[in-house]
Amino acid sequence: MKIRTFDESDIAQIVLLFYETVHAINKQDYTQEQLDAWAPKDEGMLRQKVWTESMCRNITYVAENNSEIVGFADMTSTGHLDRLYIHKNFQRQGIASALVNTLETAARSLRLTEMSTEASITAKPFFECLGFQVVQRQVIERRGIELVNFRMKKYLDNYVGK
Repeated sequence: MKIRTFDESDIAQIVLLFYETVHAINKQDYTQEQLDAWAPKDEGMLRQKVWTESMCRNITYVAENNSEIVGFADMTSTGHLDRLYIHKNFQRQGIASALVNTLETAARSLRLTEMSTEASITAKPFFECLGFQVVQRQVIERRGIELVNFRMKKYLDNYVGK
């Protein structure tokens, strides 16, 4: 596996990976109606445009296995981990941890003191294992459908180069 920075040409694979992963992996914790609201099939082209813009602004990495994108993650310059998704066929292989560790290194190099995210029910235990703590349980609305997620935070107690 190789981790590299995001390139705009990655976006079609990333959006497809997001859709397939949400519908395959998160179905253990969310209803079909909630999955369809979270990752609607009809938003692919719009999502490609919007995500390309935000991923170019953010610190964004992709994980590749034999030239196939198997995961991606991005973080704002203020330390908010916006998206982290791993291909449905590559779960539990250390890819998510490697991506988060790469972002954490970037956060430390920016001298940030914390990282935050909004984790799904499914992802919450993963983030807890990496030292994130729940700040608040949230109910968000997508397309008129309510979904539960968790605002989480991790304090960074040291910096690169300190």
